[in-house]
Amino acid sequence: MFGIDPLYIILTLPGMILAMWAQSRVSSAFGQYSRVRNASGMSGAQIARAILEDAGISDVRIERIPGQLTDHYDPRGRVLRLSEQVYDGASLAAAGVAAHEAGHAVQHYTGYAWLGIRMAIIPVTQFGSRMAFPIFFIGLLLQNSLGGFLLNLAILLFATAVAFQVITLPVEFNASSRALALLRQGGYLRPDEIGPAKQVLSAAALTYVAAAFTALMSLVYMILRAQGRRED
Repeated sequence: MFGIDPLYIILTLPGMILAMWAQSRVSSAFGQYSRVRNASGMSGAQIARAILEDAGISDVRIERIPGQLTDHYDPRGRVLRLSEQVYDGASLAAAGVAAHEAGHAVQHYTGYAWLGIRMAIIPVTQFGSRMAFPIFFIGLLLQNSLGGFLLNLAILLFATAVAFQVITLPVEFNASSRALALLRQGGYLRPDEIGPAKQVLSAAALTYVAAAFTALMSLVYMILRAQGRRED
């Protein structure tokens, strides 16, 4: 039912289209500027380490991981993981992505509030995102008070997952703005190289917008379907 319900498709299709377009832009921008060497000749790992040192951060490890655009910062392990192309690459794209992830480490070090909130709700959102729809559809099948309870529980659980996606937006936008400022202030990129790095990060930001919008529309779908069951 989840995959074929016309209402679900109508509500989430715009987000899916935006996600595909955003992913296309990310691949295009990263591919284009991964072939352009930055003037400093520094690899992504070197730039990330320099940014961390500039911020006075000495307890964050930088690791190379397989895959493309698998880069992320793990605040619990205090590890900054960079994909091979970013870790070893001395391109404009590698510089932008590495600085973005270093920006997350700086957020953590400085106690950036939205990152703290996102970290705190992760266990709840993981459970909610996995269990919300199974519980929801069981609730739709049960035409009794238990069914109504399960519908409300599912909506509440999925709302936590939506909250996570929404909170992710300021976290990611702030990390990107920090990255560009850090690259500029540290002299790791020339002024004319900041624009290409910004293009890569802006394209990546759209993927988070698409994810948040799709999650929100999925929640609207659940609320509408639950309301329709109550009125039957």
